[in-house]
Order: sequence, then C-alpha cells, then structure tokens
Amino acid sequence: MSLLDRRVRGFRLVDLVAAALLVALFLGVYLAKTMAGRERTEIARVERQIDEEKTRIRLLQAEVAHLEEPARLEHLSVAYLGLGPVPIKHDVDPAGLADIARTATITGKAPGEGLPAPARQPLSFDPTRPPPPVAAPEPVAR
Repeated sequence: MSLLDRRVRGFRLVDLVAAALLVALFLGVYLAKTMAGRERTEIARVERQIDEEKTRIRLLQAEVAHLEEPARLEHLSVAYLGLGPVPIKHDVDPAGLADIARTATITGKAPGEGLPAPARQPLSFDPTRPPPPVAAPEPVAR
C-alpha cells in the first residue's frame, strides 16, 4: 500500500493534504487582501494630509505676498516709524560724493547733521487694527 492510496476515515491522504493546502491558500489570500486594504486606506489618508498641507502652503504664500507688498510696507513705515521716501534734494550722483566728503571734513559735521529729526509716533502695533491714514507726501518742485 502506497502513501497515495492510504485512507484516513474514508478519505485518501492525498485528498486531505490537498484540502489543507487549499484552506491555507484561502487564508493567505484573505490576509493579503486585508493588509492591502489597510495599506490603501493609509495611503489615502496620507494623500489627503498632503493635499491639506499643499493648501496651507498656498495660503501662507499668499499671506506672505500680501505682507511683503511694497505699498503696504511703505504705508506702515510712514505710519509707525515716521519713515518716508528720500527727498530728491538728497539724491547725489557719484561725482558729488567727493564734494560731500570734503564738506564733511572741513565742517566736521556729517551731511544732514543738525537737521530736525522726523516726527515719530510711539511704536505701537496692533495687527488687528488698520494703520492710521497718512497724508500724501508733498510734491517736490523741480
């Protein structure tokens, strides 16, 4: 009697081994599909998180672009620091720099020294409050 013909409780041993392998194969496929489903949901969650972060990045870039607008910065510098555009009379070409340096060494004063300091407001900044209105600078006669 060979191993292939041997019977256990009325079933051939080969049939029992094949049935056991088939059940093991079913369980293996079921577990693989379950794990793949979990991975799929994890990937979808991470992709949603990436999309949310990209949206947040776009919002932050728009906010930075707004905060760095030159007109806004100029308005804030005038309103809170008392700074403004340099008057045209202070504009000097490179040839005139030597004259300014010579005058400074003779008089012992730096150019602009002795001029009244610009009026400054106290440095109080409240981001929820819009800056106070600023008068337009007077046009310089040329």
